[in-house]
Amino acid sequence: MNMTAAHSPAATGPLAGVKVLDLTSVVMGPFATQILAQLGAEVIKVETPEGDNMRHVGPMRHAGMGPIFLHANAGKKSIVLDLKQPEGREAALKLAESCDVFISNVRPQALVRLGLDYDAVRQRSPRIIHVSCCGFDQDGPDAARPAYDDLIQGATGVPWLMEQYGAPEPAYMPTTLADRVTGLHAVYAVTAALYARGQTGLGQAVVVPMFEAMAQFILGDHMAGLTFEPPIGKPGYARLLTPHRKPYATRDGMLCVLIYNDQHWQRFFAAMDESEGLARDPRFATHSARAANIDAVYAEVARLMRTRTTQEWRALLDAADVPNMPMNSPQDLLANPQLRATGFVSDSVHPSEGAMHALAHPTKWSATPPARRFSPAPRLGEHTRELLQAAGYTGERIDALLAQGACRTEP
Repeated sequence: MNMTAAHSPAATGPLAGVKVLDLTSVVMGPFATQILAQLGAEVIKVETPEGDNMRHVGPMRHAGMGPIFLHANAGKKSIVLDLKQPEGREAALKLAESCDVFISNVRPQALVRLGLDYDAVRQRSPRIIHVSCCGFDQDGPDAARPAYDDLIQGATGVPWLMEQYGAPEPAYMPTTLADRVTGLHAVYAVTAALYARGQTGLGQAVVVPMFEAMAQFILGDHMAGLTFEPPIGKPGYARLLTPHRKPYATRDGMLCVLIYNDQHWQRFFAAMDESEGLARDPRFATHSARAANIDAVYAEVARLMRTRTTQEWRALLDAADVPNMPMNSPQDLLANPQLRATGFVSDSVHPSEGAMHALAHPTKWSATPPARRFSPAPRLGEHTRELLQAAGYTGERIDALLAQGACRTEP
């Protein structure tokens, strides 16, 4: 591996010494490279002169520093290159020479036009891991189609599932589900390819397609009877699709409860001292019986939950070791005692954006722990001059590139 020291304050973590050239934008790619940075890699974020689109999604204190951008790009350095200009492309290739990983979510066809596809990059860096996060597997008829989170959610059945679940009409999940699922695939693709290179000495190209990643995610739960040929039932995991699967209303609030296995149900009935006969109801007797009658089972629990307050239920369920959690909002999470105690949520001060909340990496490591704090998300082009100088460019040449618009530094 390239042993250039990572630029985070402590330069620690399982990926310390790995250097990543990051041509990703929006959510999918930046989410992946944020995790790589949190694990200790040095991540050089290459941005267009306009900057990553998520820079401009508010609310924000200063232009170009929106909250999603701030959270997805902490721990990175920003360089602005106009890759459509030969000098900008050459600078990107020069940077790639000292990198272990080249990752983009530019459509592969556009990468070829830019001269930054795998064959072009490996001529300058033969051991490079070239990761292309794209919409579709490149061997299929949709290879060149554009892809965004909404489109991939729709194409893989998320709105259909939402309607089955009880939404008044098909709807997307209110989170960038496809982007973040695919981003996690990109993270393990990078780390597995680095491991393979350590064994073989060879770099390689890796394609991480959104459509296939989300199809795997959805079908794993909901293929159901379609698994068999001919089908022996309809698609859909009934427990996930029943409209009764939701937080329960208590006498004074809401509570999330999952009475799942036989032991949970036995302890629940014992704690309830339930006199209505549900403990003897065959619909509740076994896992298979409950699954076959899931609507009725959840409806009965909903009825019972309304008979006590939230605190009364929490005390009873905790004593019986029946899984339950409060229904939190994002605001609740920022003050959550668990997340504060573990350091996952902390308070920080950004040099230009001021006081803000920061999110750590959720994993813990005994031998190679990542740093718990990371350098803040960069301003657009904040590190352009520094990174070009490190790549061997003289001050005069950098000034010439700036003058012709091939690169840009922060104002």
